Formats: sequence, C-alpha cells, structure tokens
Amino acid sequence: MLTTTLSDFRKDIKNYLDKVTQSFETLIINRGKDTGVVVISLEEYNSLKNTQHELSSRINQQRLDESIEALKSGKKLIKKLDD
Repeated sequence: MLTTTLSDFRKDIKNYLDKVTQSFETLIINRGKDTGVVVISLEEYNSLKNTQHELSSRINQQRLDESIEALKSGKKLIKKLDD
C-alpha cells in the first residue's frame, strides 16, 4: 500500500498511477485529518464488485463456501457442456 499527500500526488501523478495499474498497488492520498482518497486499478475495482455480487445473497455465499470446501477436500465435480 502506498500513501502520499495531495501535493506530492500532483507533482508525480503519472508515476503514482503507473504503480497502481502495473503493480496492483493501493494508493491512499491523505487530505487532512481522517480524510483521504483511495486509488485502485480498474481491474482491482472490477474484482471487488464481482466479489460483492457473489456474496450479495446467502445462497451465493453457501454455494461458494461449499465449492471451496470441495476443492480443499479433493472432491471434483466434472460436468460436460452440451453444444
């Protein structure tokens, strides 16, 4: 995680944004006492939104938990996809 001030961010914006997008760094820009902005890559944002959707209902959470447990225990489920 990177942190900077708004002044330093303005001075070197390209470098900071390159780090965020290329290294999947999270950047926090401090704007004063207990305030700030978080900058993440679009890829990271989309991943977070997908996770939020997957966990948005109890049924989805249960299915995901069951799948994780099945993988951990070595169980496989193979399905053929019809054309």
